[in-house]
Amino acid sequence: MPSVAVKLYSVFFKFLLKQRLQSWIQDPIDESSNPYGVTTRPEESVSAPNPCFTDGVATKDIHIDPFTALCIRIFLPESSLSPPEQSHPKSHLRSSLLDPNSINHRRNSYAPSDTGTPRNDSRRSSLDGLNSRSDNNVYRGYSPQPQKCRKLPIMLQFHGGGWVSGSNESVANDFFCRRIAKLCDVIVVAVGYRLAPENKYPAAFDDGLKVLNWLGKQANLAECCKSMGSGARGVGAEFTKAEVQRHIVDAFGASMVEPWLAAHGDPSRFSAIDVFLAGDVICIACSLVYRSIRFSAIDVFLAGDIVCIGCSSVYRSIRCVLLGVSCGANIADYVACKAIEAGKRLDPVKVVAQVLMYPFFIGSIPTKSETRLANSYLYDMPMCLLAWKLFLPEEKFGLDHPAGNPLILDRSLKRMPPTLTIVAEHDWMRDRAIAYSEALRNVNVDAPVLEYKDAVHEFATLDMLLKTPQAQACAEDIAIWVKKYISFRGNELSY
Repeated sequence: MPSVAVKLYSVFFKFLLKQRLQSWIQDPIDESSNPYGVTTRPEESVSAPNPCFTDGVATKDIHIDPFTALCIRIFLPESSLSPPEQSHPKSHLRSSLLDPNSINHRRNSYAPSDTGTPRNDSRRSSLDGLNSRSDNNVYRGYSPQPQKCRKLPIMLQFHGGGWVSGSNESVANDFFCRRIAKLCDVIVVAVGYRLAPENKYPAAFDDGLKVLNWLGKQANLAECCKSMGSGARGVGAEFTKAEVQRHIVDAFGASMVEPWLAAHGDPSRFSAIDVFLAGDVICIACSLVYRSIRFSAIDVFLAGDIVCIGCSSVYRSIRCVLLGVSCGANIADYVACKAIEAGKRLDPVKVVAQVLMYPFFIGSIPTKSETRLANSYLYDMPMCLLAWKLFLPEEKFGLDHPAGNPLILDRSLKRMPPTLTIVAEHDWMRDRAIAYSEALRNVNVDAPVLEYKDAVHEFATLDMLLKTPQAQACAEDIAIWVKKYISFRGNELSY
């Protein structure tokens, strides 16, 4: 059973949130009065962005849409400043698939997981000759020698809050994203989507997809900046510092390239699907020509990356992992579905996995957990129904709306990315999340479920529970599973 402190906190939490929801129901907000939107409530405790490497992670905020309040917070781990390991790419591609080790399970698992235990790597906090910090230790995000920095995968994180509250810059979400960035060794991009009732469905879903498209645009702009001046020096030539510093600017002269992602985001020159569309491919490092028919061996391309068998050069696509918390899990699942539909239009971004933490699923046919735990801790079922009424337009409200019940959708699940689902024992939403995971496994998608005993909804992300051993164990379990899908390609992330 949850502790006495959790039970007391739950009583006050539900009282305050229910009052807020009922006030919005009684005094509806005209959506047209604030088209710009709201991403943070005034009563939310927020953490300011910190470009210093506090606790090993630097953060910065970016407003990416001039017409709405959509914003992001980037969490850059200090390990990105370490030089990449120098070893043979092909050997790592094969060795990363071998030697699975058993792990100490802290929870029930509904599907087998054959992940390996990451080894402890010593990371240097700075580079010799790397001019990436100012005198006051603030990270500027630009490296004169980008080839000596580690290129990390990107994780899109969507916070929870029942559509009406929460923020990507809240104290709790900032702490959680810092923890995930360090454990998973990824660049976390926390999305500040627009909240209801000021912006109803599908505003939050559209914001999530817009950020994914923005990442693809940033990757292509970064590649264009790298190639500026390459015609004069020849393909594959080393760039001088002045050439690397060139930027693509907008009409006001401001750089359109986000420097942190450009310096440390996983690079891409082309994706595997372009091989079959473009015909022959020439390795820009050794000029070896490949015919399309030769791209059939598994050691030539693996999950979107291509390895030249002549010089072992690796051409990568940007590996992106989606992580959603509560209602943010609904957004993550929607974004993953749209990424599959988009196909190569999102190149070079590839969604390789998603993590759904106690998703905010609902339906008209009640499950056993919805009947037994309707008045559970923190978020009870009647209060969540009020949140859904505020989020969905009145003419579209229904418990089987596609935003809340993914099993109602007439869509194929075969192409969905590997999906890890986190559920809590004392959460009325657990059975529907498990049912969705079972549907994915029925079509051969890797979709394990981790259930945590004596846990409540948001046990790993709520402010008062973030520092509990169970929250730390959950983050470590997520890191172990995620690394299975971001460690396959490239020598920097071979565990």
